[in-house]
Amino acid sequence: MPSINIEVQLSSEQLLKAAEQLTHNNLEEFISQLVILSTHKKATKLLKNEVQLFLKTHQDMVIDHNNYENLIDKREVETLTKEEYQALLYLGEQIDRLQAQRIEYMAELAKIHGISLTKLMESLGLE
Repeated sequence: MPSINIEVQLSSEQLLKAAEQLTHNNLEEFISQLVILSTHKKATKLLKNEVQLFLKTHQDMVIDHNNYENLIDKREVETLTKEEYQALLYLGEQIDRLQAQRIEYMAELAKIHGISLTKLMESLGLE
């Protein structure tokens, strides 16, 4: 039986009623096509989420690394002022917080891929 393409807007109820008119074989084929469509949409959504998570795990930390390294050097030679010590503690806390967020994002990526966090980190070269 030839088919004709026409553009029509149907509600899900109307679409179901139209599907009721299909033969068993045509209905099976239609269901297969729906499963493929659904899987494709899920995959597209997962890929978008995965890209966002991947970018978050690779964001540069918003930390003044030069200042942090300078403060660490001063701490090692025991020339930190009280204010510098407080700044070093604050920067250390910020780095710890950002690293924890990074691990959370990587854990979500690992879950999407169905692998362990350790395996994901190894595959990204973050051992």
